Amino acid sequence: MSKLLILFCHPHVARSKANAALLGATRGLEGVEVAHLDGLYPEGAIDLDAEVARLIAAERVVLQFPIQWYSTPPLLKAWQDSVLTRMFYMAYEAEGRLIAGRPLMVAATAGNLPEAYSAEGVNLFPLAELLKPLHSTANRCGLAWQEPFLLFRANRLEASALQDAAAAYRTRLQALLAA
Repeated sequence: MSKLLILFCHPHVARSKANAALLGATRGLEGVEVAHLDGLYPEGAIDLDAEVARLIAAERVVLQFPIQWYSTPPLLKAWQDSVLTRMFYMAYEAEGRLIAGRPLMVAATAGNLPEAYSAEGVNLFPLAELLKPLHSTANRCGLAWQEPFLLFRANRLEASALQDAAAAYRTRLQALLAA
């Protein structure tokens, strides 16, 4: 059983400095499993049995992804639609109830500035508000919503800022592991 499962989804991971830095921060953390959904399912055909088993085996879950059009990348949305629908609408007693109460944290990267995510900014809403559908999903599934880890200017950060972000992410993951 993994203590902490990071479901990582990024359709262009080779071009992502920010998500690469965040993933690098997980190296050496005992009890952490990273499941790169795009690597596991390049054609988009999700293995439901494997993903349900992976989720049931985890004590804590992190969804890590870049914000795309105010939401998760398409494969992570497909994962949610297939895995969570099965677990919570089709097999609640056998599967869904088994993960009730487990912590869920979102780790999201955004290319824009924090100011762009405000009532005065181009995106109109704070990024945390744009994540409310995921918060509602966690609530519906009985998962304990954790304060999201948000990284802005993801494609513009200097190496030192990426190192700082990775260190902050590692600290958050360590706190989640210890909880």
